[in-house]
Amino acid sequence: MQIPTTLKHKPVIVSENYDQVDGRYASNSDAKGLSLGLAQWNDRGKVDISAKVWRHTGGKWSRQSEELPLHRVLDLAILVCTGMVHFREAYRYKELYDTENPVIDRVGLQGDAMTVSVCTDNERIIEDIKLFSQALSDDGELYGERLRTLSRILKEMGY
Repeated sequence: MQIPTTLKHKPVIVSENYDQVDGRYASNSDAKGLSLGLAQWNDRGKVDISAKVWRHTGGKWSRQSEELPLHRVLDLAILVCTGMVHFREAYRYKELYDTENPVIDRVGLQGDAMTVSVCTDNERIIEDIKLFSQALSDDGELYGERLRTLSRILKEMGY
C-alpha cells in the first residue's frame, strides 16, 4: 500500500511495508507505513522534518496516524533504552524500582537533562511495573533484533 503524498506531511524516505514487520502485529497491522519527510506543521520559510506512522483502517487512511518531530523520535528511543537498562537490574528491588528514589537516570540534552523516572503518581504502579517488566521480558527477542540493528547503523554513522 503506497503512502499518500498529497497530504500535508510530505514523505521523503519511506517504508511502505511496515505492516509486515510491525513487531507482534506483523502481517496483521493497521500501521501500513513509516515515513520521514517534511512536517505537516511547516510554516512558510521554516522547514521541520518529522517521522510519521501511517495507519490504514482497510477502507481509508486513519486520523490516528501519528507524526512526531524527528528529535522526539530520538528522545523516545533514548527513553526506551534507558528504561531497558533499568529493567536489566530491576530484579534487585522488591518493587522493581527504588521506592525511595524513583529517578532512573538524568540524560543530558541541550544544556539540561531529561529526567527518566518511575511514574509514582500511577496509583497501580506496583502492579503495572510488574506487568511492564514481564512484557519487556516476553518480547526481548523482538526488541533485541531491533536494538542490534540500531547499534550496527549507529556504528556505521560513527557513533
